[in-house]
Amino acid sequence: MLRTHSCGELNEKNIGSEVTLCGWVHARRDHGNIVFIDLRDKSGLTQIVFWGKELVRQIAELRSEYVILIKGKVNPRPKGTENPKIPTGLVEVGVSECEILNPSKAIPFEIAKDIEATEELRFTYRYLDLRRPGVSQNLILRHKIVKAMRDFLDKQEFIEVETPLLTKSTPEGARDYLVASRLNTGKFYALPQSPQLFKQILMISGLEKYFQISKCLRDEDLRADRQPEFTQLDIEMSFIEEEGIFSLIEELLKYIFDKVLNISLEIPFSRLTYREAQEKYATDKPDLRGEKKEGFKFIWINEFPLFKYNEEEKRWDSEHHPFTAPAGAELLSKTRELGKISARAYDLVLNGVEIASGSIRIHQRALQEEILKILKIDKKEARARFGFLLRALDYGAPPHGGIALGLDRFIALLRNQTSIREVIAFPKTQKGVCPLTGAPSDVSAAQLKELGLSIKKPKKKRRGVR
Repeated sequence: MLRTHSCGELNEKNIGSEVTLCGWVHARRDHGNIVFIDLRDKSGLTQIVFWGKELVRQIAELRSEYVILIKGKVNPRPKGTENPKIPTGLVEVGVSECEILNPSKAIPFEIAKDIEATEELRFTYRYLDLRRPGVSQNLILRHKIVKAMRDFLDKQEFIEVETPLLTKSTPEGARDYLVASRLNTGKFYALPQSPQLFKQILMISGLEKYFQISKCLRDEDLRADRQPEFTQLDIEMSFIEEEGIFSLIEELLKYIFDKVLNISLEIPFSRLTYREAQEKYATDKPDLRGEKKEGFKFIWINEFPLFKYNEEEKRWDSEHHPFTAPAGAELLSKTRELGKISARAYDLVLNGVEIASGSIRIHQRALQEEILKILKIDKKEARARFGFLLRALDYGAPPHGGIALGLDRFIALLRNQTSIREVIAFPKTQKGVCPLTGAPSDVSAAQLKELGLSIKKPKKKRRGVR
């Protein structure tokens, strides 16, 4: 290691010690033959002091965001200059040696908690934006929450399994991102909108308890709480019913709030049916915090409709997805009022925002085929899109169910952020563009040729003759 200590750990116990620190120049204050610099790294700030003409002359070029290494002695700050607002505020380091590890150009915005920079500018220079304390704390909290999730689920004997990113197009309501296959000309992979079918296959495989911190991709219009790619905690269990799912997630969240946030979370959460929520709050995403808006209020919403009518296409669609079990399978063949059939589906809402959604799945092939038939998916199309799942259901599929918790939305709520882009390391804009890398971008004609593709150029409009 180049350094003996981090910039945020020095205190009175270190007085008299010789230390080596590395970091970025955060701020500089010149007082003639004495120069004070706040040196910053991930852990925090330390005030370092240069005195004497020779040493001050050597650091004349030091500016904001220069990366430096210094050696020196830890001293108590003179009385009246202490800064109790920071952990290192009672000490400073008298510098004896300084090495510039790398200079920096003038930065386009200040490295501070609050700045007046556009989102476009911030994301173009995301590596600078992430140096800001508030933004970096978002990612640090994200890491701690994901670790807590893994720790908790491991103790509950869940198995983490990675599912494919290159898979089959089985649209789940949004458009797929398609990837052309070079070895199979004219055929395409789809990037997964969710691991839904694979996690059901894992239950049929006998793993019984699965989870994954999964990346999902949907080609849809973007809003503050949506990105082309997002992350979710994905869970599936065999031999389970709704109460088991509710209990597991409540215990998981209680563990996270205790271990990561030092907050005691009351469980079980409130529950309302979809109909009750609509009657009482006129929404299926009620905010239970009241007018003041201090804490975190969770509520389960269940018994959603199984189907919704698509007026534009004059047909029934799934309210959740076509693999959700109905509440009372016998009703399907006995009623024509499909809109009145309830699903074994449930959402978890936090402060008026849906953060998790799940259901008990269909585990019998005949019932699954009946649902697909109602959705106007004929046998040929069903085999083409979902044939591998239908086959698997013939081989002793256990009753199973699961849930997916949106990690980006959840962390944004915990950090009181209005956009999930603030808790994602390298987000895209509302137009789906990555300002940092310039994606999406053009590709060469040679690359297209390898894939058997060509881009159809728009026809030029002919000028009218006067």
